Order: sequence, then C-alpha cells, then structure tokens
Amino acid sequence: MFTGLIEHIGVVRSTSAVPAGRRIVVACDTLDSGEVRVGDSIAVDGCCLTVATEPRGGELAFDVIPQTLSLTTLGSFATGQRVHLEPALTLASRLGGHMVQGHIDCVGTVQRVQTLGEWRMRVGLPTHLMNAVVAQGSVAVAGVSLTIAACGDGRDEASSWLEVALIPTTLDKTTLGTLREGAIVNIECDYLAKQIAKQVAAMLARMSLGALQA
Repeated sequence: MFTGLIEHIGVVRSTSAVPAGRRIVVACDTLDSGEVRVGDSIAVDGCCLTVATEPRGGELAFDVIPQTLSLTTLGSFATGQRVHLEPALTLASRLGGHMVQGHIDCVGTVQRVQTLGEWRMRVGLPTHLMNAVVAQGSVAVAGVSLTIAACGDGRDEASSWLEVALIPTTLDKTTLGTLREGAIVNIECDYLAKQIAKQVAAMLARMSLGALQA
C-alpha cells in the first residue's frame, strides 16, 4: 500500500528486454538504497513494482511483465525520463494522501493544461471508469494523490474526463508540471469508490433480474 505522497524523483537509466518482459533500472540519489532489499515494493509512477536485484550505487532494478507493460505507461519509459518513486507504507508511516494500491486502472491522456492563475490539468479516461470518479474525491495520477476538482458525466467518450488542480508544492515535488496536452499518465481510481460502484452495479443487476422474473 502507498499514500500517493511522492518522496523521491528517479531517473530511468536503462530499459531492456528480459525473458519476463522488460527490466527497468532507475537511479535515485535521495533514496537510501541501504534500506531497500530485493523483494521490496516501490511504486514507480504509481505502479507497484518489486525490486529485482540488490540496489547498487543508488540504482534500483525492476522486472516488468507484459501485462503490466500493456496496462501502464511503463512500456513507454525512455532513458533519462524522470519518474515518481514511493516506497511501500510501514506501520510507522504517516497516512497522508489516500490509500493507493499501486494497481493501475488505465492510462489516461492529458487533454488540457491551464497554467494561468490556477494550474489545472484535464485527463481523459475510459467511460467504464467514470462511475468511480467523483468531484472532491481522490485519484492517483502517475502515483500522485490528488483531489478531483471537476469531472464529466461519463455518458460518452467526450464527457469521460477528470480535472485536478495542482498546488505549488505538487508542481515543485513532482513531474506533473512538465506534462502537456497529449501526454499519457497512469491512473488509479480510489479503491473505496471502485468497490462502492461495483456493489451498486451488482445490486442494480439483481433488481433488474428480479423485475424480469416477477
């Protein structure tokens, strides 16, 4: 589990094909590699990955399977790219942000960035996820815990979007301020919202079936 409060910015050193998919090596000089072990979980741009080898020289290696590559932005990582890093929670961690699993729901596309006055960013989503998107609710964008400032009604592709407002601290401590129209980002909707939406859909399905059988 994670909080979506980004603690470190890493730089992709290499990405190469391996039998399991791709190995991504990320360097980070602010993360104490002495406290990281093989098998530890670290969220990379919001995606929960497992450290594959003993950290050396501030570098962390992750093996990413084809399914993860196809469902996230990790398959598009390039050498020199800056990425968000967040170690998994411990029992002594402060619970800021919101509860983030590191399980990416979709890759969203940045549709609009407003930089004058309030800094806002609009991200397009698949329509089927919009039942878990609520104004003033939570969302993780590239692993960053944010509050949804506004959202479409999700009736069609054109209205399937969410907007977030980025405060100066977020712009300073993350890479979100570098995103522009057309950029892709990992999106994880709030776990509680997804579970509620699932239960409501199941209830409505049972009610509909009962009406047909009556």
